[in-house]
Amino acid sequence: MRPLDSARIGLGSLLSSGVRHHLNRLRPGKIMPNGFRRKALAVTIAAGATVITSGPAHASIAYSPLPKLPALSVASLTERYDLNRTAMAKAALEAEQGGDAMLAHTLRNLSIPSRDFLSFDPTGDGRGVEVVGDLVHATRIAVVVPGAGNTLSNFDSVKGPGGGAEALWSEAQDLGAHDSLAVIGWLGYDPPSVDSIHITTLGHAETGARALKVFLNQLKAVNKAPVTLLCHSYGSVVCGQAAHAVKATDIAVFGSPGMGVGSVADLDTGARVWAGRGANDGIADVPHVQVDLLGVDLGFGDDPVDPAFGARRFDAGKGGHSDYLRPGGLALHNLALIAMGRGDQLTR
Repeated sequence: MRPLDSARIGLGSLLSSGVRHHLNRLRPGKIMPNGFRRKALAVTIAAGATVITSGPAHASIAYSPLPKLPALSVASLTERYDLNRTAMAKAALEAEQGGDAMLAHTLRNLSIPSRDFLSFDPTGDGRGVEVVGDLVHATRIAVVVPGAGNTLSNFDSVKGPGGGAEALWSEAQDLGAHDSLAVIGWLGYDPPSVDSIHITTLGHAETGARALKVFLNQLKAVNKAPVTLLCHSYGSVVCGQAAHAVKATDIAVFGSPGMGVGSVADLDTGARVWAGRGANDGIADVPHVQVDLLGVDLGFGDDPVDPAFGARRFDAGKGGHSDYLRPGGLALHNLALIAMGRGDQLTR
């Protein structure tokens, strides 16, 4: 993972120190005044983006057509799981033949009989939605929404939706959840790359928010249990854009560069909104502003852990940007409590 994944994630990662100095002088969430030298800022951003997006392209792999999945329902779950498992195993062979050994290895791990996927698509950076636990009988459902840089290749990493969902479910078991909680690792959108200019804009988040709304509506056909959204990094921007359109009891953001709004009130949601940040998370250095630059919004507004934002803050421990769902951590413990509806027991 490149350095942008930790100490310089978000808007600040693309700007010079001089530009960051000017941005930090703005009130959080304030639109940049016309007096600021926008042209200079635009050149700085464009130059930075040109440098950091020049990495090698992904290998082109010819995948077989995906099977047609039945509509999501209790009766169709087993069939969907089986179809996706078979498709992943086949895609693993095709990825191997196409020269992507890392993706092939990941796909083989994802396709083992003990894992269940509601959807799967290997094209591009890949998408996948995994269920951990008993989705049909759970009395609460948690959805892990990952941030920038997540792909199928790192689905099971400590910050990935698969690794995060498994760790959260295991922590909940230790807290006595048993079958009452199901956790979904949702790579149902295309997160921006950590070395892309798109990491500073709302485009991928707005598309992801629409996809999240559709998914949660479909999920009701299986289980109408209360839903908690657990949103990491750029995933918190996705949740911020989706909050007004989805029904969730809780939305917890961690390692957030902002939610694209100025306060909890601006989310227009009835959900309880939680925010936490690890003591060694470099996201704290990112200017929490929203900049109107030549008609394009850059940045994501006010800091969710700022008391003025209005979120319920929780202790996320001493970890860095990728440590929130790491087993044994305080952040994971508190997020599991939020997912279980036991927010009154967490460490503030």
